[in-house]
Amino acid sequence: MSTFSSLADILVAARQEGRQVAAVPEALVPADADAAYAVAAEVAGRLGWAPLGWKIAGTTEVMRARLRMPEPIFGRSFAPLVMAPAVFDHAALLDPIVEAEFFVRLAADLPPRDAPWTEAEVAGAVAAVHAGVEVAECRFPAAALPHFTAVLADGSGNGRYVLGPEIIGGDLAAMPVDVAVDGMVRRRGSGAEVMGHPLRALAWLANRLPRAGSFLRAGEWVSTGTASGMLAPRPGNLVSVRFGDLPALEIRFR
Repeated sequence: MSTFSSLADILVAARQEGRQVAAVPEALVPADADAAYAVAAEVAGRLGWAPLGWKIAGTTEVMRARLRMPEPIFGRSFAPLVMAPAVFDHAALLDPIVEAEFFVRLAADLPPRDAPWTEAEVAGAVAAVHAGVEVAECRFPAAALPHFTAVLADGSGNGRYVLGPEIIGGDLAAMPVDVAVDGMVRRRGSGAEVMGHPLRALAWLANRLPRAGSFLRAGEWVSTGTASGMLAPRPGNLVSVRFGDLPALEIRFR
């Protein structure tokens, strides 16, 4: 059995059983990002869950330094993990992290090609942009993360998703984003936190995915990376996320 399949076995079981993996044998840690994404693709295929689209993470230097990653990262997102109403059993989550994100729905494919996709071209392939939240999870304990390639193999910490209202008009980079916990604002950011503009992150993914044997397709949703930093909720918290003047998204952690 290959090391790819052995690590995939571990991660598939952890997903199906809703648990974390205390440690990964050093021999199973992918040697590089390409190998890690190959494992992630195998895990997604074996799970057989309906895809939602993709997530992007590590879109700031601070985030990449914290996670020890040389470039932004990506992972599959899954349709069954879109949550509504937004009430989460905290005990069932794996080191959950709340991240306010811009969610983009694609109207057209962005297949591989010789010339890189430009931001303008990518913007033309967007059907809609929504406010949203990823409740990121990790199959490895936050206090003892393995090498970042193992995190990539785990879908880059993909978790559960809450889709909010559509954003119509305005400058996404300038849109303020606040995250409050039990009525007190704990995080502030804007669309500019996401590589300067959320659609810049989308263009990055459009040009990076073909190296992993895939590409962006019409109908997929892409969460473009946190605009608010990371926040670890506690049981009993009511987290409220607001994008500009749009209605707040509320998530209860019971």
